[in-house]
Amino acid sequence: MTKVLQVNLFDAGLDSAVQGILLRCDPIWPRENKCISATGAHGLVTAFKEPEFKSVLDSFYWNLPDGMPGVWIGKLKGAKRMTRCYGPDFFREVLRESAQSSIKHFFCGGQDGVADELKAAVGRKFGNYQVVGTFCPPFREMADDEFQSLADRIMDAGTNIVWIGLSTPKQERFARRLAQYVDVNFIVTVGAAFDFHTDRVRQAPSWMQKLSLEWLFRLMAEPKRLYRRYLEVVPLFIFLNLKEIFSSLK
Repeated sequence: MTKVLQVNLFDAGLDSAVQGILLRCDPIWPRENKCISATGAHGLVTAFKEPEFKSVLDSFYWNLPDGMPGVWIGKLKGAKRMTRCYGPDFFREVLRESAQSSIKHFFCGGQDGVADELKAAVGRKFGNYQVVGTFCPPFREMADDEFQSLADRIMDAGTNIVWIGLSTPKQERFARRLAQYVDVNFIVTVGAAFDFHTDRVRQAPSWMQKLSLEWLFRLMAEPKRLYRRYLEVVPLFIFLNLKEIFSSLK
């Protein structure tokens, strides 16, 4: 693990993360409700500003570097094997690699109907028909009995991995709370993966992703929703990390 803005980021690469989660879904491993987040600059800056949210990320099994800014800082700190573990890519590879296994998935998130669309999409795109349930959370805070009811559905279906597609920091808080009620292997937050893999939202072309320009593509596609994140959060992320690096050189 490599600390970026005092949060531990997974630094062994996407392939290692995919194989690690698949391995630990084997019945020989205990079900420990391990939480995993795909955490970008937005989440890291939020954690820097809000100690309560930092405690949420600190409690997670892994925080995957969802964006290139986190990877760049990690590499500057010596994490040579660190690669971007983009939430939609991690989701795709785990669903694809587990298609012929007995690992069972449950989708939780998105607007009405999105999780059901995703269930159909992963069968069509990745050949995975082991999605055993879906749930669309309400916009309001869920009560304890509602979490217990959801947990009962998840456990009755024999779920190994619960995938949560909301937004940061809501999805991470939701995951940690759900972990109090369920008995699964992993609860994984993957942000916009649900919208991307149902084709509700277009992903940036591969050349833009390789040049780390995906933020520009998404900003142009959803300016009203994302302008504050990219025009405020990313510069602040860079400033805070540079400040930390220069302070360590004194």
